[in-house]
Amino acid sequence: MRNDTRLSRMLHVLIHMDRHDQRTTSDTLAQMLGTNPVVVRRTMGLLKQNGYVRSEKGHQGGWTLGKPLSDITLLDIHTALGTPSIFAIGLSTDHPQCLVEQAVNAALTQAFDDAQALLLQRLGNVTLAQLADDFDERYRVAVTPAPCA
Repeated sequence: MRNDTRLSRMLHVLIHMDRHDQRTTSDTLAQMLGTNPVVVRRTMGLLKQNGYVRSEKGHQGGWTLGKPLSDITLLDIHTALGTPSIFAIGLSTDHPQCLVEQAVNAALTQAFDDAQALLLQRLGNVTLAQLADDFDERYRVAVTPAPCA
């Protein structure tokens, strides 16, 4: 099963956008992410609906941040992306009348729910400004910073 990297990739994009004072085109973002500009526009559109980014059409168009990084949490972006499933592990429902399957699924469901609640709480406690500050510190101490794609 393939990992859903949209959250990580969008956080990366937003921090890069914050570091540049100009609009960023979908083409530029697509090159950076190794994807198609249509995919970028669709994904950025989800962030735009929540005011995290803005877009302008035309020759001088592109994407800009709609809010300061300090006003955006990791949970905000996760939610804007449609709250994709956090776990790739699923429950077996082949034999719903089986008491063993019921016991296993009850235990797993409780564990998944607890883990998801903790993760969502932690995502809500981290702002993009904190990530950007971490980047700044890593950049400051790096001997030769690795290029970002």
